[in-house]
Amino acid sequence: MTNKFEFLARWGYAARGVVYITLGLIALIGSSAGEEASTHGALSNLLDQPFGRILLGTVAVGLVGHVLWRFAQALLNADAQENNIKGYLARAGNLTSGIVNGALALAAARLVVASGGGSESGGSLAAWLMQQPFGRILVGLLGLVIIAAGAVQAWRGISRKYRERLQLPADRSDFLGRVSVFGLAARGIVLSITGGFFVFAAFVVDSKQAGSIPEALDWVSNLPWGTYLYALAAAGLVAFGVYSFIEARYRRIDAPEQADIQRGLAKASSVMNKLP
Repeated sequence: MTNKFEFLARWGYAARGVVYITLGLIALIGSSAGEEASTHGALSNLLDQPFGRILLGTVAVGLVGHVLWRFAQALLNADAQENNIKGYLARAGNLTSGIVNGALALAAARLVVASGGGSESGGSLAAWLMQQPFGRILVGLLGLVIIAAGAVQAWRGISRKYRERLQLPADRSDFLGRVSVFGLAARGIVLSITGGFFVFAAFVVDSKQAGSIPEALDWVSNLPWGTYLYALAAAGLVAFGVYSFIEARYRRIDAPEQADIQRGLAKASSVMNKLP
């Protein structure tokens, strides 16, 4: 480990892995028992386990670490993205991921403290956006961003681009690679489906049409061969959770030093001071 920031980043990937493995298992075997196949449902399930508060608290701290790492990727360019459209889009995706995982970390913290919290809902986010100026456009743009992010994630898996930042051991490279491809492709497709719900909600001007992972899985289950596709998508979410652990162990992380963080904060403060 080069510094504490790298430790937090790896902890964050592992925390994300716990959430997605739990989420996928709920979708596979728990939804028939009435458990909620959503990230909130996964967090609640962790809370119900032995030493649940300690486990969920550990996940919450890890998610905070993941958020900080995403912001470092986005704002400090920790991954050394090129200064072109592709690089800026990658950094924008990292920023969006940081915000989403920040909400997830907050939900986990609330459950630890109060054993409560609101359920995950794409509709509630869409409803809030709809109330803002140009709300319909904002919801539609968010949907397009989510679709693009999902497509890019699936493409990174299928094209093996994810390997560029991993150092997999030679003796396990093939197996870990297959798990990574499956997980990235499945999660990317599910993410794109949720983005489609947001675009549809903007089109019909009805925030209730927006959805998240539970609605995406329900949509998949209603397709031809839906039972099998649903099981495949749920297994893919488990695989994405395993991929998160693979990243926690084998990803190359160029963690920013304290001086880099201070320069980034100074730059952000300067920009804020110039705002009216």
